[in-house]
Amino acid sequence: MLSDDQVNEIIIELIASLIPMTSRDRIKAIRSQPRTMEEKRNLKWICQQAKSRKMVDKEKSKQSRRMLELNCCAQCLNSISRVYRRSKNSLSELLDSVSLWQKTLKVIGGKFGTSVLSYFNFLKWLLKFNIFSFIVTFSFITIPQFTVAEKNTLQFTGLEFFTGAGYFGNTVMYYGFYTNSTIRHRNGGASYNMQLAYLFTIGACLIVCFFSLLYSMARYFRNNFINPHIYSRGIAKLIFCWDFTITHETAVKLKQKNLSTEIRENLSEILQENVKLTLSQQLIRFSAHLAAWVVSTGVAVACCVAVYYLAENNSEFLKNHKDPGAVLLLPFLVSCINLAVPRLYSMFRLVERYEMPRHEVYTLLIRNIFLKISIIGILCYYWLNIVAQAGEECWETLIGQEIYRLLLMDFVFSLADSFLGEFLRRLIGMQFMTSLGLQEFDIARNVLELIYAQTLVWIGTFFCPLLPFIQMITLFIMFYVKNISLMMNFQPPSKAWRASQMMTFFILLLFFPSFTGVLCTLAITIWRLQPSADCGPFRGLPFFIHSIYGWIDTLSKRPSSLWVVWIYRNLIGSVHFFFILTLIVLIITYLYWQITEGRKIMIRLLHEQIINEGKDKMFLIEKLTKLQDAEKRGNTSSFTLERRDVEVRLEVALGSSRSVQEENPKA
Repeated sequence: MLSDDQVNEIIIELIASLIPMTSRDRIKAIRSQPRTMEEKRNLKWICQQAKSRKMVDKEKSKQSRRMLELNCCAQCLNSISRVYRRSKNSLSELLDSVSLWQKTLKVIGGKFGTSVLSYFNFLKWLLKFNIFSFIVTFSFITIPQFTVAEKNTLQFTGLEFFTGAGYFGNTVMYYGFYTNSTIRHRNGGASYNMQLAYLFTIGACLIVCFFSLLYSMARYFRNNFINPHIYSRGIAKLIFCWDFTITHETAVKLKQKNLSTEIRENLSEILQENVKLTLSQQLIRFSAHLAAWVVSTGVAVACCVAVYYLAENNSEFLKNHKDPGAVLLLPFLVSCINLAVPRLYSMFRLVERYEMPRHEVYTLLIRNIFLKISIIGILCYYWLNIVAQAGEECWETLIGQEIYRLLLMDFVFSLADSFLGEFLRRLIGMQFMTSLGLQEFDIARNVLELIYAQTLVWIGTFFCPLLPFIQMITLFIMFYVKNISLMMNFQPPSKAWRASQMMTFFILLLFFPSFTGVLCTLAITIWRLQPSADCGPFRGLPFFIHSIYGWIDTLSKRPSSLWVVWIYRNLIGSVHFFFILTLIVLIITYLYWQITEGRKIMIRLLHEQIINEGKDKMFLIEKLTKLQDAEKRGNTSSFTLERRDVEVRLEVALGSSRSVQEENPKA
């Protein structure tokens, strides 16, 4: 009998002799062994593992030799690219893990569709804007002021939360509290010019917002307007594509609900586009639309006139009423108009009766933006021409307080409308007038509330640097309030429709007229108005812009900084440079538009070509079937030749359509 050690040595020698063999020879050798089936399987598995390990070791040795052959620079580049890819993947995973409200947005999209979801996506998008603005202003304006700020001696009563005056007037919240001196904490240390920091920080925020708006508009336009016919009709993709990585039961149900909602939206749009009206119906519809536009324009003009006269007499009213709460009258009436008039506009849908829900939303957005931007324009005129010229001690702080009250009052009215108005409407529709039923979410009115508040924030950041922080808190609260109210008080839209292009339209309205109006207002403030003589970082200057002029004059005396002076005088301060830059931007925009139009035409032609190829294939298949039937009955040579000719043409058609789809996968 052999011992265990001898048996192990024999097995090791056998494995060593089997490893160099080919797979076929190894299998024959193992089969010829006088062993059980289990032992033979083990031998086969051990040989495969050993051979694969040997190949891995061999490949590692090859890679090590190859790495040694590379020079030092190549190794450094490889390591840098590897670290970059790893850090990029880690950052993307981190951003995905900390993404706000991801599950909540999926639930909203699955239950109410993409139209209602677009409002919450827009709110989330604005929240990111305000977080960035707050971080920048707090870091470069507020924190340096904290280091030299004096203790506030005013008493806090609690009314300041509503009026924004009193205790808050002597804090970093408003323009008037900031110093105009250069901050230096020790002799010979680095200095910090508060005037330049204030202007450059506000300017940097606006520039970043400007380019972010342009980039977002371009991205959404590219995704949603290149060819809506193809991008919005992927029903086959919705039906036949399923993410098999989803295993949790709740996630599966949510995914199914999202898919069913998208399919309903696609089919609903196809049916709505095929609806055709008679001539009399078109005339009636046009008359109803014209009457609604006349009434809505008249109401908006009347509201603007009322706000103008109220703002013009506001100063005298405040002088005659010493009550601290009297300052809330103007914000209260403006918020009442912003709450009541859009609801009146929403009632016009009973008369206009748009076939496409998207057209109804666009119409309401245009009417509401006209109303709200007109009111903001009248208020800006009141602030810059009456408050700023009235000789007040610190008119910048007064404007900041006015904007704070408007923003706060708008937030309070939105909360009251969500908790009381929408809840009462639900009770009326469910308990007293069941024919009304649950209401549908008004996308236009709610989106315009966000645009109105964001416009006030952009204007007020110059006069109240902490306004982005206040807006950040209000948006965070409003998301949860609107989500709870949506789930409790609203029903899904009665007409399902896709809102893939809504975000583009929202950002377009935010850019024009909202953001462009803000730029005009701040430009007038900086270039045309005289700062207060006793408060703020620009006290004592004839205009705000003179702080930049003084800085440029100082740099012109330093030889090392002459390049900055040249850039300012020849680029930033030159009208010709901005004229040429505008011309270049217009040319690039026109070329990009032409390229986009050409791609749309090409995609449409390729789409039509694929449809025609499909029709040709169906015709050839039908003809081939008939020829085969005739050949079976007659069995003549002429039928055989014709059948072969049809088969060749069918193969050519299949090959051409396949090549078109391979070259143009999107089509």
